Amino acid sequence: MSVNWNLDVLYKGFEDPKFLKDLSDFDGKITNFSDTVSNLISSREILVETLTQYLNSLIEIYTASQRLGAFLSLTLSVDSTNVLANKYKVQLGAKASKLTEPTTKMDEFINSIENIDAVLAQSDFLTEHKFFFKEIIRQNDYMLSVGEESIISKLKNTGSSAWVNYKNKLISTHKVNIILDGESKQLPLTEVLNLVDSPDATVRKTAYEAEIKSYVTIEEGVAAALNAIKGEVLTEVEARGYDSVIQMTLEESRMDDKTLNAMLEAMKESMPIFRKYLRRKAELLGHKNGLPWYDIYAPIIKKEMSFSYEQGKEFVVKNFRTFSDKLADFAQYAMDNDWIDVYPKPGKVGGAFCSGLAVVKECRILLNYGNTIGDVSTFAHELGHGFHNLCLNNESYLNRSYPMPLAETASILCETIVKKAAVKEAPEDEKIAIIEAEICGATQVIVDIYSRYLFEHAFFEARKEGYVSVEQIKELMLNAQKEAYGEGLDENVLHPYMWTWKSHYYYPSRNFYNFPYAFGLLFAKGLYAKYLEDKTNFPNRYEELLAVTGKLSIEEVALSIGINVAQKDFWQASLQTIVDDINEFLELTNKK
Repeated sequence: MSVNWNLDVLYKGFEDPKFLKDLSDFDGKITNFSDTVSNLISSREILVETLTQYLNSLIEIYTASQRLGAFLSLTLSVDSTNVLANKYKVQLGAKASKLTEPTTKMDEFINSIENIDAVLAQSDFLTEHKFFFKEIIRQNDYMLSVGEESIISKLKNTGSSAWVNYKNKLISTHKVNIILDGESKQLPLTEVLNLVDSPDATVRKTAYEAEIKSYVTIEEGVAAALNAIKGEVLTEVEARGYDSVIQMTLEESRMDDKTLNAMLEAMKESMPIFRKYLRRKAELLGHKNGLPWYDIYAPIIKKEMSFSYEQGKEFVVKNFRTFSDKLADFAQYAMDNDWIDVYPKPGKVGGAFCSGLAVVKECRILLNYGNTIGDVSTFAHELGHGFHNLCLNNESYLNRSYPMPLAETASILCETIVKKAAVKEAPEDEKIAIIEAEICGATQVIVDIYSRYLFEHAFFEARKEGYVSVEQIKELMLNAQKEAYGEGLDENVLHPYMWTWKSHYYYPSRNFYNFPYAFGLLFAKGLYAKYLEDKTNFPNRYEELLAVTGKLSIEEVALSIGINVAQKDFWQASLQTIVDDINEFLELTNKK
């Protein structure tokens, strides 16, 4: 077993004849697809056959595109300076942009069909894809002309896509000058970020100060990328007729604004108890003015809880099995078959993610593992994404795409499973550490995510007025952190540069990729409560829920298991589970 993932199931490299043939053939596939659409539109007589042929052609072209695109993106995520991967990714982007014109033409055609429900009802295959057609019709108000859609798609190749690549290259190759153990070193940013939960307070503070100081060499470039990407988004929002970026995001997320507002209100009301936790943690670590940023992740137990990767694997599988054998077996299979890229290294992007590969019914998981309980939690989180993909394997390719808020459901439920199971068997000191790690994670997903939501909203407003300077961006970030964290943090030791390496701000097609994490956490908490009520039957119901996430609205998915997410009381009840943990933590640490 390797600690680097293996992509051979896609291609064996850039010299693989299959890769070169597929890349070369992709132009022909696009031409054939475009010709097929033109022929189908011109013949309106047998609509059932027309729509069936279109779906089959669309699935074929999307499958080909994903195989190539995933191979290039995954290669670049662990080697951002790979010349061939960068070259071929630009080529593929240019090719794929040619799909916009035929798909837009077909969308217009679909919207022109009278009584489409009656047409779809004539075929089991079309009925299976009813949600796909309904989404095209629902989004019709925001569609542009065929020519405009095509131009926008092509311009993104030299616009937002190019800026994303530039920003990723800046961050993944960024080095930090730091002095550790009296020795001057130059470390990749990802390695320095992994020092945030070091048991050594001096190391944490040194890492924070070195990190903050280092950004001066790349801040202008990253700010330029952020301005360009968000500027493009605002232009598209205006052109399509949305009232705001958040409205566009909610439409794309299949989520009602009542749901978002109910969740945000409940989150805002819960801030005082999180601040109480942060101040207690600050006291335990010897701080008097709230918690400094560099100690947010600090362990509070002197005894270091270390989890090697091998121990982490065993820990995850063991605790997943308390939920279901299917979940545990999936995790073990991913570990045994080189689906995971484990450790930080030069050129590798920061953070962690899971990439679903529907084309081969597998996934690949990127970690930057650092041997802590937090890394084990992240590992469980990403495996949760993979399990979500597994539950979609029997769905049509076009019914697999789920919205952002639901994307975090399975991942955070897996985190919860691991942490709750671990608490039960831990001695008191370790129990405190595990509970604190869970609260720390929840604080990130509730309080910090709220600050990121506030920041992104403020940035979009500022960007409407023109280019936002580095100093302005830093001020917006600090203001958002102060509003969310309040007296819980030392306002003199915050993080003005959190916008630089958080990749979520740079997804041009996934704006406000912050509140989905809060939705995922709290929705998962609600699901976990249902699991505790019926441990025997819930795992199967849960898998059924995950399987329909690509073909229902968020509200419909939740109602399928008896949850009304448009009501604030659901979110308050989910938050109460975290409040209970915080109160237990406060009680346990009151003895210290």
